[in-house]
Amino acid sequence: MAAFPFRIEATDGRARTGVLQTPRGDIRTPAFMPVGTAGTVKALTVEQVAATGADILLGNTYHLMLRPTAERVKRLGGLHRFMRWTKPILTDSGGFQVMSLSKISKVTEACVTFQSHIDGSRHVLTPERSMEIQADLLGADIVMQLDELVALPAAEDRAAEAMRRSARWAQRSRIAFGERDRQALFGIQQGGLSEALRRESAERLVEIGFDGYALGGLAVGEGHAAMCETLDFAPAMLPAERPRYLMGVGKPIDLVEAVWRGVDMFDCVLPTRSGRHGQAWTWEGSINLKNARFAEDDTPLDPDSLASPSRDYSKAYLHHLVKSEEILGQVLLSWHNLSFFQALMSELRAAISEGRLEAFRRRFLARQTSASDTSA
Repeated sequence: MAAFPFRIEATDGRARTGVLQTPRGDIRTPAFMPVGTAGTVKALTVEQVAATGADILLGNTYHLMLRPTAERVKRLGGLHRFMRWTKPILTDSGGFQVMSLSKISKVTEACVTFQSHIDGSRHVLTPERSMEIQADLLGADIVMQLDELVALPAAEDRAAEAMRRSARWAQRSRIAFGERDRQALFGIQQGGLSEALRRESAERLVEIGFDGYALGGLAVGEGHAAMCETLDFAPAMLPAERPRYLMGVGKPIDLVEAVWRGVDMFDCVLPTRSGRHGQAWTWEGSINLKNARFAEDDTPLDPDSLASPSRDYSKAYLHHLVKSEEILGQVLLSWHNLSFFQALMSELRAAISEGRLEAFRRRFLARQTSASDTSA
């Protein structure tokens, strides 16, 4: 029996809306998880993050194990207490950052060895150590298995090798994690863009048995169209009664297309990263507030929003803050963007419940692709 009950409340085509029940609170799906890289969602307090409507956030195992160290977080009461976040936390396994950020990494069947991007110190990460860090030291509510990530495009034999190693590491992660009532473990489907490899991965994960299932190895260079083509078949390979989590995605159009194809959970650094660089996401597309045309625009980003940064500040003021490189500009735009992403999730849940997702999807995609402004 899965650690956390998952209740699907309505479906519309392949899309679902429901609730994942955890001891620290319910997670409404589809759900977007803000990324708290090093124990913080960049530029925002936990009160501001909660005010956006987020039910859960993501912590990065790689960053926390290097600084301040997972052992120190444990001594200070665990990640929830350390950062003062009382709702659920999902932690990634550390594998993605090991591959992308470490100075030198080497993958063997036994483990990953790597050098810290901070000080060059050498570290070893195994499936067992990843479980210890996430579950026992950080105290995450949802823990991810350690997997091997391959950037795309990749040769099928390389994708197959990484997928099969990930499946073996999934078994080791499952054994190390054991059975827990107050924490859940998710397996990660791999296989690149190959339908056959994705199916083999899903079958191996289901045989092991997990509390939820993630789709890994996407948004790593394949492009939007190829990702959608893979999502046409990959989510349906995973158990319908458990949550499906698309890792590291993405732009608003990616979220809508993935929800339409049956995905329940997402995370991405995009809202806060965009906010720190002057980009705002809106119902009419993205806008670059560095653009001089906003210098005397006295209208807000979204007059109907419940979020103060979206409703109470003019584009002219935000333009001024961005051009002046004032920290407040980064705070307000990060807050606005996360609020928009959560509002999008809320609208998707309502559209599924009311059986109008396809109409919402068509209208949203048309507005996003025709109105975006990312010019300097």
